[in-house]
Amino acid sequence: QVQLVESGGGVVQAGGSLRLDCAASGLTSRRYVMGWFRQAPGKEREFVGVINWRDNFLYYSNSVKGRFTISGDSAKNTVFLQMNSLTPEDTAVYFCVIGTVVSYKGEQYDYWGQGTQVTVSS
Repeated sequence: QVQLVESGGGVVQAGGSLRLDCAASGLTSRRYVMGWFRQAPGKEREFVGVINWRDNFLYYSNSVKGRFTISGDSAKNTVFLQMNSLTPEDTAVYFCVIGTVVSYKGEQYDYWGQGTQVTVSS
């Protein structure tokens, strides 16, 4: 049974930082792309960023580029999201994803975590 477990969410003041961790287990075949989506209340699910371990290339949404950094360990199927300069607009449930192709569409990813809440207060 494949599981993606996120941790590190919480409440932070605007301008602060948080780091999210995600670990995948139970995979029976190699996955090369791992990263994050988010969903704010009343809004559609939004691509945040992913890493492609085939070439270690990083993809970010324009809304987080320059503030968020993705890193990870492909051998351990772990990915991290360092979030800096947070604003209230970053408030959302953050979901870890894993798959074999890079896509801005969530349905292209094979597995999802249950999500972790990030709340940024003004």
